[in-house]
Amino acid sequence: MATPQIPTLSNEVSKNLEVITQIEPFVRTAIETLLVDVNTCWQPTDFLPDMSKEDALDQVRQLRERAAGIPDEVIVSLIGNMITEEALPSYQTYFNLLDGINTEHSVTSENAWVTWSRQWTSEENRHGDLLNKYLYLSGRADMRQVEVTIQTLISNGFDANTDNDPYQAMIYTSFQERATKISHNNTGKLASKAGDNVLSRICTTIAGDEGRHERAYKTFMREIFDIDPNGAMLAFEKMMRKQIAMPALLIDKDNDRNMFARFSAITQKIGIYTTWDYAKIIEHLVEFWKIESVTGLTGAAAKAQVYLSKLPERYLRVAERVKAPEEISLVWLSC
Repeated sequence: MATPQIPTLSNEVSKNLEVITQIEPFVRTAIETLLVDVNTCWQPTDFLPDMSKEDALDQVRQLRERAAGIPDEVIVSLIGNMITEEALPSYQTYFNLLDGINTEHSVTSENAWVTWSRQWTSEENRHGDLLNKYLYLSGRADMRQVEVTIQTLISNGFDANTDNDPYQAMIYTSFQERATKISHNNTGKLASKAGDNVLSRICTTIAGDEGRHERAYKTFMREIFDIDPNGAMLAFEKMMRKQIAMPALLIDKDNDRNMFARFSAITQKIGIYTTWDYAKIIEHLVEFWKIESVTGLTGAAAKAQVYLSKLPERYLRVAERVKAPEEISLVWLSC
């Protein structure tokens, strides 16, 4: 009987794993400086009615009165943001399955990358909890349909289309954290305009968390660019050619409800997250990683540098031509 062959790592994968291991001390520093102390950071109850107080129902009534003035489109966008945040089990699983991240295959490992994944997702977990409770108390959402959507999204899993490559994953998360920061900030502005200053503060606070996480992932990737500019440049090009898939994309897997498309149309129409934002994120990352001035590139990586340097302008031209949808179909709202 033939002896089974054990797959060997390619030179490219082996090199990437070595770099990922090399920057673990930098990740440890990020855990200490860019994540927050669980005993002192904000928690969802800081923004919600205190149900242990005698005036709890009055607090709920006030919340509902404020929420009543928020346009339906903003509520739908808020629900979409919340559903994305609630799918956290998938995101931590995804991160721990990346090549070179969790070599011990233990989610309780003290490895810097695994520790980061746990603490990052624990911070993110507050976002979904807070928005879920706010929406439940507001009476503005069909919570059963929302809950079905959350369960469906988690059941369907998550595919960032990063080929299990930690380089591409760092680019994806850099982009996605900035996108969620923008989305929450813009939702907060519309909530404030509608007269709900508490919801505005909620969205701004969540956006602040996303901003810290964005800084971490961008600096992780900057370290990779410093150590392996050729590999980093090729990974950036791959992700941009594939385009960034939004985390909630799979809520429509195996059905024809088109919820994600409808949600995306709403965020485009009311300016919460638009094609223009997508283009500006590319522009920001190209500038942050100083793509045009990276030296020592060879072959395909040098060609990738030229492509990436011109990409922001190309996407900005596309964004200028994109028109907001004239009609939108709302989802997840209570009757």
